[in-house]
Amino acid sequence: MRVMIIGASGLIGSTLSAQLKADGDDVVHVSRSATRGSSQARHSIVLDMAKALRPDDWIPSLVGVDAVINCAGVLQDNAWDRTAAVHAAGASALFRACEKVGVSRVIHFSAMGVDREQPSAFSASKLAGDVALMERDLDWVILRPSVVLGRPAYGASALFRGLAALPLLPVMPATGRLQVVQLRDIVHTVRFFLRPESPSRLAVDIAGPEDLTMSEVVAHYRAWLGWKTARKVALPGWAARALYRLGDAAGLLGWRPPIRSNAQREIARGATGNIETWTALTGILPMRLGDALAVDPPTVQERWFAGLYFVKPAIFVVLPFFWIMTGIISLTSGWRSGVQLLAVTAIAPVAELAVVAGALADIAVGTLIALRRTSRLGLWGAIATSFFYGVAGTILRPDLWNEPLGPLLKILPIIALHLVALAILEER
Repeated sequence: MRVMIIGASGLIGSTLSAQLKADGDDVVHVSRSATRGSSQARHSIVLDMAKALRPDDWIPSLVGVDAVINCAGVLQDNAWDRTAAVHAAGASALFRACEKVGVSRVIHFSAMGVDREQPSAFSASKLAGDVALMERDLDWVILRPSVVLGRPAYGASALFRGLAALPLLPVMPATGRLQVVQLRDIVHTVRFFLRPESPSRLAVDIAGPEDLTMSEVVAHYRAWLGWKTARKVALPGWAARALYRLGDAAGLLGWRPPIRSNAQREIARGATGNIETWTALTGILPMRLGDALAVDPPTVQERWFAGLYFVKPAIFVVLPFFWIMTGIISLTSGWRSGVQLLAVTAIAPVAELAVVAGALADIAVGTLIALRRTSRLGLWGAIATSFFYGVAGTILRPDLWNEPLGPLLKILPIIALHLVALAILEER
């Protein structure tokens, strides 16, 4: 078959793409930006679902396609992500295009519980997309999975690993129960519904066999990683709300933390459902979390990732703060000290101009690092700026290498930290 996967760079989409290619299918890889995975795909299309709002935007790419799998999804609205456009408007245009071209088999990923309750724009737009598909004359299947976990670390899979690495486990208030489902069970389900003889025009819940709390899920990961049980610390409501608001703020800068306001609303609802229809149709016996983890023993890379998970946001808060505040201080309370530092050097006549230039450069670097789309450029800019300061300081004020507070020596760990940030920048 020739199968088009929309959202092919995500957790589910990338795994499905690899599996279907291994099965001998011809996969059309669709994502909203070029990725390593898309560059390796035989057929790769860059198309933003939030902007492809007309059937004509999809029709040229659908020619010759036998089936479409829509895995596209975003958690929350911000300057770059629009839930209604991705889950409803863009999806509806895709479904209408499939109907026009004659691609009848459409497998659409929704979310568990959206047909029962819509506490956020995420679930409301997901339901709108489901309804749009049901209205089309297609052999459609709507899959509504619970929280999907797998060996790839992204979204919830990454969050649970990070929480498992903490010596104290923060327990968020008002969190519902979860029937986490394994990524491999999702893949088996899609393969079943891609068969020409499989049933269609139905929506099924997909979930694991266990009803767990978030703390219990984390405990499974902690045991898998070989660490002792962590002490639980119940977070007060105000602290939890502050964390969700910080996640929202990061979202405004283009980052996609799993802890945001929509996640708060969805987690409170939980993710549990009746899986009898799914198991009866497919014959799949969903794996328990402990059994699934036991199949793949952890590696040192897993422990590194878990330990770095919450270090990463700390780094990307500290670095912009460091650079921006350095620039502000240089222009305000530290102005005189900066000018005096250069007053005894060869550039004394332009000392004030040099301080201003350095301050503005620092602020620019910090701003670039803070914005997700420019963070890589900002990190390289910070390394180049630090290197320049080191060389210039050595030429103009070599005595600073021998200062007790090490103003030039500190450049070395600063550069090293930026290299670490570059190494852990990618999220997929």
